Amino acid sequence: MKYFWLAILAAGLFTTFTLSSAQTAGMVVPLRVAVAGMVHGHVEGFLQHSLHRPDIQIVGFAEPDAQVAGRYVAQFNLDRNLIFTDLEDMLQKTHPQAVLAYTNTYDHRKVVEICARHRIHVMMEKPLAVSAEDAHAIADAAHNGKIQVLVNFETSWYRSNHAAYDMVHDKSIGDIRKVVVHDGHQGPKEIGVSPEFLAWLNDPKLDGGGALYDFGCYGADLMTWLMNGQRPTSVTATTQQIKPDIYPRVDDEATIILTYPKAVAILQPSWNWPFDRKDMEVYGQTGYVITVRHDDVRVRLKGGEEHLLPAKPVAAPYDDSLSLLRAVIFDGVAPGAPSSLETNVIVAEILDAARSSAASGKSVRLAGD
Repeated sequence: MKYFWLAILAAGLFTTFTLSSAQTAGMVVPLRVAVAGMVHGHVEGFLQHSLHRPDIQIVGFAEPDAQVAGRYVAQFNLDRNLIFTDLEDMLQKTHPQAVLAYTNTYDHRKVVEICARHRIHVMMEKPLAVSAEDAHAIADAAHNGKIQVLVNFETSWYRSNHAAYDMVHDKSIGDIRKVVVHDGHQGPKEIGVSPEFLAWLNDPKLDGGGALYDFGCYGADLMTWLMNGQRPTSVTATTQQIKPDIYPRVDDEATIILTYPKAVAILQPSWNWPFDRKDMEVYGQTGYVITVRHDDVRVRLKGGEEHLLPAKPVAAPYDDSLSLLRAVIFDGVAPGAPSSLETNVIVAEILDAARSSAASGKSVRLAGD
């Protein structure tokens, strides 16, 4: 037994030495990641752009639907030995340092609770949860398991959003008074998402709602970031089913109003835009900044004319989801507000309140406010 523990200690020292030596030599030390679920359409983009990244090593995929897994195996020539049907089994056999969740939103809680038991960090696709209850359970599991939980929003990496944030916080446009956020596209079916993705987006249990959850989360995340984590005092929302023949079980149109003591936000998530869009307008006391897709902003300050300006690059590692995940795990950097668990618990509370408001026709005050 003595020699067994000496061997384990030696192995640990060797691993530490190897990691340290590799870093000293300038070598890229890959982060061992596993994928939980393949029913979220964004997994295709992940595989297209990150399958062969030198800074990560994909050690396994857990997907119970053999047909879905098989399609991706064929499309990306994945090693079939990396495919598992059960998350727990995969974690025990592959020992990843982080899990990337591409499940339906309802399963996020289960993924985090399982990973927390194994002390494995998690990054999931937006939104965090289908309810405030699940969001708080995720936060409890992360705390108890001493793991990081990050939420990946496409808009977190936009130069334009970071430029708007900087202008708010350096007081270039004065204190925020009104924010209008537009997010969405023509609709999941209309843009041709995969059948398994469409199925759960059209399920109120698995998605939390329709456009309200799918795209309302972006605006709630951005506004919470701009407001330094402040909760709105009230949430008021309306939802519609403009296309009930396509989306019979969930909303496809929503409007959410967030009120603060001295500001208001109007979130406009929709599956009815004529084109895809993710942009916002931020109006302050003395000026405004309007984001123009990923990289540009329109700015007008007091006494001046409007100008279209390029936004500066976002500083690493806050310019890319996997780079941030590596830095959080390897270097202990802060996750950053748009991706952080703290921000996204508030986002979940906002969406939950919006769903309740739309159902009741009344404004909802958030607990604790």
